[in-house]
Amino acid sequence: MSDTNKTPRVALLTGGSRGIGAAIRNELEARAIRVVAPSSNDLNLASPASIESYFSGPGKRPFDVLVNNAGINVLNAIDAIDTATWEQMVQIDLTAPLRLIQHVVPAMQAKRYGRIVNISSIFSLVTRERRGAYSAVKSGLNGLTRTAAVEFGPHGILVNAVCPGYVATELTTKNNSPQELSRIADTIPLRRLAEPLEIARLVAFLCSEENSYLTGQTVAVDGGLLCV
Repeated sequence: MSDTNKTPRVALLTGGSRGIGAAIRNELEARAIRVVAPSSNDLNLASPASIESYFSGPGKRPFDVLVNNAGINVLNAIDAIDTATWEQMVQIDLTAPLRLIQHVVPAMQAKRYGRIVNISSIFSLVTRERRGAYSAVKSGLNGLTRTAAVEFGPHGILVNAVCPGYVATELTTKNNSPQELSRIADTIPLRRLAEPLEIARLVAFLCSEENSYLTGQTVAVDGGLLCV
C-alpha cells in the first residue's frame, strides 16, 4: 500500500485551543495526523466522571497518538497551598494524564503502535518560589512517563515527556510581569523566550513514525537555561 493510501494516524490532544497546544495541533496536522482536540465541555479534565464519559460514548475510534498538553499552574507559597488548589492541580496535571493513558493504551497495544507525549515543565527539573505544587505534579508526570515507557515499550508504544522552559504564551504572561519576563530572558543563554512553534516541532517529531527508538525521555526545551 502506498503512503498516500495509508489510513491517517489519529491523535488525541488536550488543551489544543491556544498557545503550545494550538501550535502542536498545527504541526501534527501538517504531518497528516488527524487531530481530535476536545473542548473542556466535551472532556473536562477536572472531572473524573467527564473523562470516563468521553471514552464511553458511541463512535469513539482508537487513538494512535496521545498528547497530554492541558494543565494549570496556580502559584502559591508552600504554606499557602490549600487543599482545594492542591487537589485540582493533582487531578488536572497528573491524574487526568494517567486516566487518558489508561484509556488509549489498549487499542495501541492491539496495533502494536502508539506515541504518547506528556507536556511537563522545566519546573519538574528545577524550581523557584511559589512553584511547589506545580513542581510536584510535573515531577510526578515525569515519573509516570518513564514507567509507561518501560511497561508499554514491548508493545511498540513510545512514551516521552517534553519540558518547556519559558515560552511566550498567555500563561507565562499571566504569571510574570513584563519586568520579570525581561529579567528571565537575560538569564537564558539564547536571551529570549521560546515560541510555541519551537516546542510543537519537537512534540510532532516524538509523535511521528520518524521517532522509532526514543522513549522514556524527559526532554528540556529551555534555550539552555539548565546549563547556567
